[in-house]
Amino acid sequence: MVVNPTLGASASAPQAAAKAKAPTAKNVIFINGDGMGAAMRQAARLHLAGLGGQLAMDKLPVSGQLTTEPDDPKAVVTDSAAAATAWATGEKTYNGAISVDVDGNPLATLGQQAKAAGKATGLVTTAQVTDASPAAFFSNTANRSAQDEIARQYIEVSKPDVILGGGEDWWLPAGTAGAFKDQPAEDPSEASKGTKGDLIKKAKKAGYSYVNSADQLSRAKDGKLLGLFANEEMFQQRPEGQGDVYSPVVGLSTMTSKALSTLDKNKKGFFLMVEEEGTDEFAHSNNATRTLQSMQELEKAVAVARAYVATHSDTLLVITGDHETGGLAVEESDAADESGTGISTEDGPFSIRGSEKSFYIDWTTSGHTGVDVPVTAAGPLSDRFTGKHANTHVYDVLREALTRR
Repeated sequence: MVVNPTLGASASAPQAAAKAKAPTAKNVIFINGDGMGAAMRQAARLHLAGLGGQLAMDKLPVSGQLTTEPDDPKAVVTDSAAAATAWATGEKTYNGAISVDVDGNPLATLGQQAKAAGKATGLVTTAQVTDASPAAFFSNTANRSAQDEIARQYIEVSKPDVILGGGEDWWLPAGTAGAFKDQPAEDPSEASKGTKGDLIKKAKKAGYSYVNSADQLSRAKDGKLLGLFANEEMFQQRPEGQGDVYSPVVGLSTMTSKALSTLDKNKKGFFLMVEEEGTDEFAHSNNATRTLQSMQELEKAVAVARAYVATHSDTLLVITGDHETGGLAVEESDAADESGTGISTEDGPFSIRGSEKSFYIDWTTSGHTGVDVPVTAAGPLSDRFTGKHANTHVYDVLREALTRR
């Protein structure tokens, strides 16, 4: 059989052109609304944007769904550790595992791979900086509770350039209070509890600037940055009226803005993981008021990210949740439909922006559920999130974006 060389050349030319024009992502911003399912986004949309309105996170041009089940012999519903491990490594594992496989073997993480590609890396969260979701991108441990070990790995192994959030307790030895005193009145159980020495001191020796207030953060110079703004989470997660407080020392959007301006200095680009934890913790307490407040703060951070993407078209932005929390449902305002007490108690009514109508939020559990979660995206490779995928698909796309030459 004789192949016409002319036809062969004409057939390969479009393929070569397509390959040459394939989108590349210099930067990746990955945002996790912990515990944020579709109904939570719907409730926030009604309350913050109104009927027919859109959240900033829903204005992204690409949308899809992610499944969330772990590879756990005893569970079908994921926790944050297993879910984040799926994102960060592309492998499913058991609940409680931080980027190790089902046999406890460490897995390569996106944080490590981004560093190897010469990119700057960072994490921002209103949880402890060593909590499960950020930890999976920058550490390996068989037990998510080993937060002091996770902090040690940040400083000595994975070395993210920016670390901003709560959790000072895990960076200091027991009995050594830092900027945030032990046994505070709002939660006497909070106190320094590390077993790895003074990790803040070690971070400073490793070249990190350390800050613990909004003013210090605003004045921090370029370079490696560690900011710890609370003993544990940057809020107090409890049911309504039982000491629940959402008033972070520094807002998620402010931390995100600082992280972006710092990481942006790297000519090869960056990977930034951003997380709002209140969306999960207050849903665990079936506290709809604070859940919506946390969603509002997440929206502000999304607005910061979208503003960055608007002037940096080579940035992939992805927004999703690791799982759904609370079995949240949006219901009509109907006093006759009050469903009970305890975890089944309805919250509300909540106003719908620009309308005289209102809605209730109902709960079915104080734990996680196994429903799919929405994902929205913009920028290079974002079209890969169209359709329904396993949560490990996040790793596939982000890895391609971060390591493509």
